[in-house]
Parts: sequence; structure tokens; C-alpha cells
Amino acid sequence: MIHHTAIIDKNARLGNNVKIGAYSVIGPNVIVGDNTEIKAHCVIEPYVELGPDCTIYQFAAIGAPPQSVKFEGEETWVKIGSGTMIREFVTIHRGTGFGGGITRIGDKCFLMAYTHIAHDCIVGNNVVMSNNATLAGHIEIGHNATVGGLVAIHQFVRIGEYAFIGGKSAVVKDIPPYVIAAGDRARLHGLNRIGLKRQGFSELALNRLKKAYRIIFRIGLTLNEAIERVKAELEPTAEVTRFIEFIQNSKRGITR
Repeated sequence: MIHHTAIIDKNARLGNNVKIGAYSVIGPNVIVGDNTEIKAHCVIEPYVELGPDCTIYQFAAIGAPPQSVKFEGEETWVKIGSGTMIREFVTIHRGTGFGGGITRIGDKCFLMAYTHIAHDCIVGNNVVMSNNATLAGHIEIGHNATVGGLVAIHQFVRIGEYAFIGGKSAVVKDIPPYVIAAGDRARLHGLNRIGLKRQGFSELALNRLKKAYRIIFRIGLTLNEAIERVKAELEPTAEVTRFIEFIQNSKRGITR
């Protein structure tokens, strides 16, 4: 299952039924989970852990040192969960000692061609990143979020779960969960209603989120006033509570 031209360091650990294509290079201290396929011409540098059932397409480069002038060569990692698909020319960099030490990607993500994930990013499960979507350092992407093509996200930004970012957007502040954002600079455009329906959200949950969104972003209250009104008028369902907590915990500020 390993092509004779592939170069695999003796200190790499390969699971069962791993496939490695022609001319791929697997460095030391690399862990590859069961049933993962690494196609031709890939480079997996040291300190990378790939979960089971992943597929890495040709010309992907995973585990290069971070593009940070403060990085001093310390041992840091890229850790990727199970069932994630990484397409052509994707680049994923290791973490930094000052930023937590790990760039982490969850289960069943779909990273399309030319995606870039910089150091110390945390990407949740079932995240889709379209072609040429780029993450600067220290970004957090919540579960089930979708990042459109040609999107650039500023360092330290958080993207909430189930959010949808339209293509060619520049994101410089946090995007709350469950919403659509787009533009340069990105602005909010309502709930990600279609996406939430596809994920099984009930009409009751959607209606409560819609009311919370309207109170916070549409009627001209200050953020603190709006949050207090949401708490007073709406039942604290899990979705509404998460929506409010994300906004209250923002450090960069919330996209409006």
C-alpha cells in the first residue's frame, strides 16, 4: 500500500491499511491513523498526527514551521481528527510555544484546494473551507461552520458554530454562531436559516434565534441593553444561551 518512491522516516508511525502515493515524504514523529490515504507528492513534516480515515490529496503540505518571527524551533504539533479530507495544495502549519503549541483540526472536515491554516488555529468538527480560504494565526472555527472561497480571516478572530461566511469576505471581528456574514469588511446578513434547517434545527429553535438576533442587531440598542432584553423576553434555550455567551465573551468585538 506504500509506493516504492515514497520516503518515510524510520521514526514515523503508520497505522493499519495506510496508503502512501508516489514521491510523498513522511518525516519523523509523524503519526498516521488507520485507513488514511496520502496521495502522491505530499509532504508531511515532523510533529503531525493524522487521525484514521483521512484523505490527503496531492501537493498538500502539512506540519511546516509557523510563519512567525517569534517561533524559535520548539516542538509543536498539527493534530487532525478522523475522516477529514484535505485537497490539493492545502497548507497547514504547526503551532507555536507561545500560542498553545497545537494547530488542531477536528473530525470530518473538508478543506478544499489551496486552503491555508496558520499556526495555533483550532478548527472544529464538520467544518467546510472552500478554495483559497485562509486563516491567520490563533483563529477558532466552531463546529459545522462553512467558510467560503477566497475568504481571509484576521488573527485571533472566532467564528461561531453553524456560521456561514460568504465568498471573498474579509473578516476582522468575531462572527457569532448561527449567522450569515459576507463582505469586505464582513457584515452580518441574518440567520443561516437554510443551513440550520439542513442540520435539523427545529422551527421553534429558529424562531427564538431570529428574535434574539433582531433584538441584538436590528433595533438600535447597546449590546448590554440588547442582551438584557433577550434574557428577559426569551426562554434560555441552549441555542439562545450559546448565542449570547459567544457575544459576551468576544475579545476582538462582534461583527455587526
